[in-house]
Amino acid sequence: MSIPEEEQVPPSKTQRKRAMEELQALGEELVELSSDRLRKIELPEDLRAAVREAQRMVRHDDARRRQLQYIGRVMRDVDAEPIRRALAVVRGESAEETGKLHRLERLRADLLADEKVLYGLTQEFPSIDLQHLRSLRRAALLEQAQGKPPRSFRAIFQLLRELQPADDTADEHDERSQP
Repeated sequence: MSIPEEEQVPPSKTQRKRAMEELQALGEELVELSSDRLRKIELPEDLRAAVREAQRMVRHDDARRRQLQYIGRVMRDVDAEPIRRALAVVRGESAEETGKLHRLERLRADLLADEKVLYGLTQEFPSIDLQHLRSLRRAALLEQAQGKPPRSFRAIFQLLRELQPADDTADEHDERSQP
């Protein structure tokens, strides 16, 4: 049962102020993102321009504070929920994203444990550079044996991560940026 329009109480001044501060905080999170991560989030062009302008401001002074307030004002006209979800993925709060990362870590561990996993990867990802992955595997095993920093170990993870299909927001953005 829905409440008739004349009986609905408008939000109080405190509630409106809290909502505006929350939008401004969301905008501040956008400003703190790297340009690569920001590009992957679907934003209206005016909001994207305001965020870029705030990112260029290196000093944390009144001008930057006013720019963040402006971002909060622009965000009032935007559906903030998709932005919240995208930021949750960036922060690693998304259960789906965490699951993907865990699967990649298991795949990397399996790859280091057994070279036969390489051939399974070629079936799943035909475009994979098998020779490069094999050399990374050998280097990672050598690093582990010698107690060296895990550069190749991390490189394997990055390579596997790049092979995984990108999230929907990145795909939509990439499709729009194509001529």
